[in-house]
Amino acid sequence: MTIKERVNSLVALGRQMDDLMSPEWMTVLQKAEIENPWFTKNNIIKALNAIRDQYLNQKNLERMIEKYHLDDHIVTKKIGLVLAGNIPLVGFHDVMCCYLTGHHCQIKYSDKDTVLMSYVIHMLVNINPNSKPYFSEVQKLKDYDAAIATGSNSTATHFKYYFGHVPHIIRQNKNSIAVLTGDETNYELQNLGEDVFSFFGLGCRNVSKVLLPRGYDISKLFVAFEVYADIIHHNKYKNNYDYNVALNLLNKEPFLQNDLLIIKEASPILSRIGSLHYEYYDEISEVVEWIKNHANEIQCIVSRDVLPGIDTVSFGNAQCPDIDTFADGVDTIQFLLSL
Repeated sequence: MTIKERVNSLVALGRQMDDLMSPEWMTVLQKAEIENPWFTKNNIIKALNAIRDQYLNQKNLERMIEKYHLDDHIVTKKIGLVLAGNIPLVGFHDVMCCYLTGHHCQIKYSDKDTVLMSYVIHMLVNINPNSKPYFSEVQKLKDYDAAIATGSNSTATHFKYYFGHVPHIIRQNKNSIAVLTGDETNYELQNLGEDVFSFFGLGCRNVSKVLLPRGYDISKLFVAFEVYADIIHHNKYKNNYDYNVALNLLNKEPFLQNDLLIIKEASPILSRIGSLHYEYYDEISEVVEWIKNHANEIQCIVSRDVLPGIDTVSFGNAQCPDIDTFADGVDTIQFLLSL
């Protein structure tokens, strides 16, 4: 296939996501939620809409072609993909990058996200049957020329050993933070809540910690986040929330809570499900220095205001990365073109 044909196929795939309330899509969403109860219909639709809007439109795909000078002169390699499954279709960007650059990908699905990923890939093949040779679904990777693997900190060590003989990208746990100045409106804080609560906070781009100016009134967060109160009705979220409340009580750790969230002062960036950490600062210069010191742990930074020398995203947009925003800041397209 030519690069033009592959782009046209991806654009057509995006159009297939225009009517997610169709009986066919509803059946797929139901199967995905049965496979993984964290994948609610609303969250799946949110993920599909972001993929359609950010990745699968003509303008953005053509921008990628121009940026990376993609053409039909490429030596096809076999790329082993070990996909994550913490949020719906989180591995799609890697699959798209392989397809866009003309490589074949062997895909090992996460057992938490087989229904959706498989359905979307087969939909792409149905749109253009010439796409079929670009994909294979496997239980074990073999005979690959390079690998891209995503997992936890513990599995990352295993991946580095297992894929050490080929070029590779290994991703591990990262989390996102927000920086507040105290001047944010209630509406802006509600948008921040989207970054905290979307996908139940399970994504690496979800905000798990906020940096607050000393003396900040934390009740502002509780008031703004009330619009997300329905989240507590999800059984798995509530069970985790109740467990973490009990754990904090048993450990005699100070914390604040309402009916849907625990907020506690703590150093780690990673927070437990249903929890949000915070830390105070006195000057913005401290924040910038803190971020630089923790760069290896941070996926993205959410802020209303410009932070000197720091790339940020606006409130409510953490889970809507641009097509050329790459996990861990490692350029997947450039990696694939270098093989």
